[in-house]
Amino acid sequence: MKQIAFFKKITQTNLILLTALFLVLFDNYTFFVNLTKVYPLGENFGFVVSIVFVLYFFHVLLFSLISTRWSIKPILITILLISSLTNYFMNSYNVIIDDSMIRNMMQTNIHESMDLLTLKQVLYFTFLGLLPSIYIYKVEIEKRAFKQELISRLKLIAVSIVVIGASIFLFSKYYTSFAREHKPLRFTVNPGYWIYSTGKYINKTFNSGPIIVKPIGEDAKVVKNPDDNRSKLVIMVVGEAARADHFSLNGYERDTNPLLSKDNVIDFTNVSSCGTSTAASVPCMFAVYDRGDYSYKKGIRTENVLDVLKHTGDVAILWRDNNSDSKGVALRVPYENFKIPKNNSVCIEGECRDVGMLQGLDTFIEKNRGKDILIVLHQMGNHGPAYFKRYPKAFEKFKPTCKTNQLEECTQQEIINAYDNAILYTDYFLDQVIEFLKKYEKSYDVAMIYMADHGESLGEGGVYLHGLPYFMAPNAQTHIGAIMWFGPRMSKEIDAAALRKRATKEYSQDNLFHTLLGIFNVKTDVYKKDMDILKK
Repeated sequence: MKQIAFFKKITQTNLILLTALFLVLFDNYTFFVNLTKVYPLGENFGFVVSIVFVLYFFHVLLFSLISTRWSIKPILITILLISSLTNYFMNSYNVIIDDSMIRNMMQTNIHESMDLLTLKQVLYFTFLGLLPSIYIYKVEIEKRAFKQELISRLKLIAVSIVVIGASIFLFSKYYTSFAREHKPLRFTVNPGYWIYSTGKYINKTFNSGPIIVKPIGEDAKVVKNPDDNRSKLVIMVVGEAARADHFSLNGYERDTNPLLSKDNVIDFTNVSSCGTSTAASVPCMFAVYDRGDYSYKKGIRTENVLDVLKHTGDVAILWRDNNSDSKGVALRVPYENFKIPKNNSVCIEGECRDVGMLQGLDTFIEKNRGKDILIVLHQMGNHGPAYFKRYPKAFEKFKPTCKTNQLEECTQQEIINAYDNAILYTDYFLDQVIEFLKKYEKSYDVAMIYMADHGESLGEGGVYLHGLPYFMAPNAQTHIGAIMWFGPRMSKEIDAAALRKRATKEYSQDNLFHTLLGIFNVKTDVYKKDMDILKK
């Protein structure tokens, strides 16, 4: 009878204890797997057991401090629901839910979110989130006098602090190494770390006061050669999740760049990204700040290279997007969404192709005759995990392919095959960009710059997708594809032969800001010649 009563009525204290126990037992698989890899159970049994107690009472303490009689149910239900999803993503893809990943998720549209939806995810959400949440919703909270409830809560807090303190004291040597040498372990504590990261995200995003954008490069002007008044037409392609080591131009054994290899492009073999997610890399690559100095707050409060080019009054700019959006880069320049069939006529079964972004550009160019022109095309590229959706059937060269977004159902080779087919389609798209530019060689100095936003993990070491903190991200997530192509006149101006010799040097997305200014011969105080890839 007491057991039945427990399920019908429960004290706040017992509900906190029960919820914390459920989360530790069922939502921290990734944490305990990683922990026992670093601290094998046989040799470190006492420490591992103490970690269980610390983890449990840490969450008991946390829930005790943030919940009241009126808020305890919505708080615990929210935590259970979100933790079931973070548990799924950490277990399935070995990603970490930090503030950068939260920002990336907040800026992801519904179409991209649906690519991540799987039956396994629904099962996680149902059994680890929804069912325990229904219990919490239905169970009656036992009403106790305020003083009695306060004393009970204070006892719970005191016991939690004592247990945590005693555990750390008894195994201080272990906890010292845990804190100093194995920081990534705590990134998978669920829900503790995502709650912390959410607070960090909110602080960075909303606790900043009114956003006042600081102008830069207002002195910018285009310096033209008096003997050559031809305008420049440059298309900048922002790639998506394209790792450098899967480009045959970089020595990959598969021919993933059959068209570009014939286009006389300059391939930059050693370029690193600013971040490991679109939300971090795209605004950073167009920012005046380098990776070490860049932050989200600085990015949204400072104009970028498109603004500087706009200040010249001589450069017409257009941003076309077949991804989620520009991540704030194109807020002050003309922007067109090409992820919808209304604008992009090359859409099949809800998937709009990158090549559709080339349609109608002739009209924009004609409208801005006499000006220099920069067109930015933001690709869908290799957006995962549904790589098989990123290319038409005709580009399925490497088989068999993973035809699901549940990567755990596929072999690593099937995942790689689908990913490589998407690279093959990017090769086709970039070749089409070059062919488009060739039409204007007689009237413009033309060029294409391609740079991916970040790389992608394809199961190496059990890691998939991208978004790991930069300091622990594998090379696959930070070593990106980067290519340039120049028309005949532009090749002479920038000395393409000399540039080709420098193409194996180390570069990064930090160079893009100054390279875009340099290619249009923009003179401004914010331009650094030594950061311009095109300059010797």
